Amino acid sequence: MLQIQDLTYRIAGKTLLEDASARVPAGHKVGIVGKNGAGKSTLLKLITGELHADAGTIQIRRHAKLGQVAQEAPGGKTSLLDTVLEADHELQSLLKAAENEKRPEKIADIHLRLADIDSHTAEARAASILSGLGFDGDAQRRPCSSFSGGWRMRVALACTLFTQPDLLLLDEPTNYLDLEGVMWLENFIKNYPYTIIIVSHDRDLLNSSVTAILHLDDQKLKLYTGDYDNFEKLRREQLSHRRASIVKQEAAQKHLQSFIDRFKAKASKAKQAQSRVKMLEKMGPLDSIIEDKTFSFEFPNPKPLAPPLFTLDKGEVGYTAGHPVLRHLNLRLDMDDRIALLGQNGNGKSTFAKLISGRLDIMNGELNKSSKLDVGYFAQHQLDELNPEGTPLSHLKERMPNIPESRVRAKLGAFSFGADKASTRVDDLSGGEKARLLFALMSLDAPHILILDEPTNHLDVESREALIHAINGYEGAVIMISHDRHLIEACADRLWLVHDGTVTPYDGDMEDYKKLILNARSASRKKDKKQATTGKVKSEDPALTALKKQSEKLDKKIKQLQTEIAKYDRALKNPKLYVHGDLKAAAALKKFTAEKLDMTLDLEEFEVEWLELQENIDEFE
Repeated sequence: MLQIQDLTYRIAGKTLLEDASARVPAGHKVGIVGKNGAGKSTLLKLITGELHADAGTIQIRRHAKLGQVAQEAPGGKTSLLDTVLEADHELQSLLKAAENEKRPEKIADIHLRLADIDSHTAEARAASILSGLGFDGDAQRRPCSSFSGGWRMRVALACTLFTQPDLLLLDEPTNYLDLEGVMWLENFIKNYPYTIIIVSHDRDLLNSSVTAILHLDDQKLKLYTGDYDNFEKLRREQLSHRRASIVKQEAAQKHLQSFIDRFKAKASKAKQAQSRVKMLEKMGPLDSIIEDKTFSFEFPNPKPLAPPLFTLDKGEVGYTAGHPVLRHLNLRLDMDDRIALLGQNGNGKSTFAKLISGRLDIMNGELNKSSKLDVGYFAQHQLDELNPEGTPLSHLKERMPNIPESRVRAKLGAFSFGADKASTRVDDLSGGEKARLLFALMSLDAPHILILDEPTNHLDVESREALIHAINGYEGAVIMISHDRHLIEACADRLWLVHDGTVTPYDGDMEDYKKLILNARSASRKKDKKQATTGKVKSEDPALTALKKQSEKLDKKIKQLQTEIAKYDRALKNPKLYVHGDLKAAAALKKFTAEKLDMTLDLEEFEVEWLELQENIDEFE
């Protein structure tokens, strides 16, 4: 599917790729991993042709359709469902051609192609994808312009997934998703019938969905079969073997050099010494291992407070008087609690976090907390509030007036900001470095509670592990909102579910929750069907009953015609019908095409009639 050969790419004097090669077979799901700044997103742009390599080649299978998520979110008055349907340009072109084409043979070709691309299931597939990404039936009928940028980026992702490209490129697709959306996407990727290349730092996504890992390291590419855990294990083993080889080679060189130094001046040993010089030269220079620059940080521990840190009794909170977002809040938090908030975006997780952090006042009920309680709050929007012209040092000095600079630098050092990074403009910091700066600012006063709202969005895998260690070493309480299941499973000891306008403890584990949300939508659909068939008033209007019977008869005719047309489609694919000069074959082809056309036209009439009946039935109901 994809062949990368001796690829070299430089930007602003920095080499990101040099003589890098890799091959991705068709049907594989490949996760690209590497340090932030290594060039993962750049590699995707080179594959799409958005950027051009300085040397080397990238070859994609001929006629393969390539797809990637649009950088700009869709907007306008078009509904979400129509926006996704319109993303398949071939489908729209064929449907338009089917309406306007008059030539029977062309109409037959069009309908054959429509059958090949499963056009009759298009709307159902689009709705299913939107549902998986968090849009219910009502939301799917709303215009794109009525949603925020983050939600519209989900629509952009849905558009790309719907088109089913032969090579699907995804760059951090989970950044705009909640945990529920990520779990759905994991399943979608796992079952996708074609090739996927995905840049992601989400360990669980890379473990559950991909079949190989493409590691971008030291300007080279190396493909590892298996999931991320397998890659990590193999990588550690390779580094261990390489270190052992280097140690062995260093010992051999040292021994040879010692012999040369001792005997090169002695005539009797001169030849032996000279032969060892040649042996030493043949060994060549040692290929040193470029160690990954790992870092760690820690949150300062708070002074103990008597439990509980806070209690909520019949609490209500929201933004407009009389319209609470959350109600019936009866909860308690202690110093040693590690809480993960579960629930779809829009259910009120951030609203609850703002209540605990003091950014929202309680509307009704009681919120009791210690007067000495200090809360540290991290949220993604705070990244935009950093002064782009400032530096990590200037940001901390502003919060630490009259404190010697050496102590301020020591605080930064605890979050792995060395002398160079401490004086780097915020604009020039990576997303992960900005996040670490926010961690430092948030925890400056040693808060008793850390509230972390999607803290991993800009962190690579190693940085996420450092965050896990920092949380687990912290002695205060933690409340997490995250789509990173690995972070939740490694740090949280209790789960609270934000659902149906309240917050309640959830007794299951993350695997139970995954099953719950993946089954929720299918259960909802079954419920709708059940209500449609059993939830009617017994004394139904006779006119409605007649319409339903008529609809059922039409539905049977439509299914029969679809079955017959499918048979003709299979027959028309028989190569014997297309033998040049065979008059019988030509006559049969003409006959089959004409008969299929008649059935297709009948099907269209029945479908239009059926839709009109459904509209009349809907008016009754």
